[in-house]
Amino acid sequence: MTSTTSPTTNSNNSSNNKIDLVSMPFSSSPSKKIPTLTLASGYDMPVVAYGTFRSAPGEVYDCVLQALQVGYRHFDCAHVYGNEKEVGKAFQHAFDTCLVKREDLFVTGKLWNSDHDAEIVPQACALSLKNLNLDYFDLYLIHFPVCWKHTGLETPSWGKSELGDTSLIDTWRAMEELVNKQKVCRSIGVSNYPLILLHDLVTQVKVPVSCNQIETHVYYTRESLVKYCQSRNICVTAHTPLGGGKANEEWTKALSPLEDSLVTKIAERHQCGSGQILLRFLLQRGIVVLPKSVKKSRMEQNIDLFADSLALTDEEMNTLAALDKYVSYKTNPNPMSGFIGGPDSFSSGGTDIFD
Repeated sequence: MTSTTSPTTNSNNSSNNKIDLVSMPFSSSPSKKIPTLTLASGYDMPVVAYGTFRSAPGEVYDCVLQALQVGYRHFDCAHVYGNEKEVGKAFQHAFDTCLVKREDLFVTGKLWNSDHDAEIVPQACALSLKNLNLDYFDLYLIHFPVCWKHTGLETPSWGKSELGDTSLIDTWRAMEELVNKQKVCRSIGVSNYPLILLHDLVTQVKVPVSCNQIETHVYYTRESLVKYCQSRNICVTAHTPLGGGKANEEWTKALSPLEDSLVTKIAERHQCGSGQILLRFLLQRGIVVLPKSVKKSRMEQNIDLFADSLALTDEEMNTLAALDKYVSYKTNPNPMSGFIGGPDSFSSGGTDIFD
């Protein structure tokens, strides 16, 4: 097994959350490096990842291989996405054909809501690693700050889900064991944590929180949460950096940020795509981005973010920040509707755990 021994940790140094967009320019050649951000664990995370959410079995294998060929080295995965085994087959093919080595990759996994029980945490992590043909995670996250009753490792709860009895700190303690004892995770963190729950966790941890993966984009900038994380050297990663893109328009009944006239105007000025402007906006705020596309041309565009010509001025950054509507699109996948039909469903739409 490749060692997961941590380099020097930097749990209190907020300067590590600055992303250097100048010294490591990126081109589509895999030989060029993507800029990285140093986590509290001491490990470096590439600041652009390929997201595997909404990638159906049957298409994600080819998508992952294409992403590797384009130059992605950071992959964001989760057990509940239902495609780990196919992603794992793509990883194995890439290893076998020497497209990449394991140490070239940064892979994030996530613990689902129904696997929070302390004795289940290591089993869930082991299953995901087996599915992905890996022997360690670079980063492993608690997917949502809610515990559901366990429904089986192979059958993550979704629908009629019931609240469980394991506290969030007990789940975190089991996560810490994955780093300190089992050594199958290099870094651990959380996802979709609001500020007050995150601060409560920060005051109790033994292993630092390396990351909070959240929904944030130009329509939902979440300045307080982002700046809190960065002040505590917690990397912020954006799982919905394009506001959900075109896929969310039906859900939100609103125009995607990709179509916003101010975004398209700035994109025209920089002679690039709207998506590149949305991603560059987040990067210049020190936020790691997780775009996803099944089209190779779009994959290339989503990672081509570091040219001098794409640098946004202070005025452009302020213009984009002013688009904030402070409205969550409740994606990735939000557990709200997972409660429907069960005893803990408290509204017609399920249960909003962020109320």
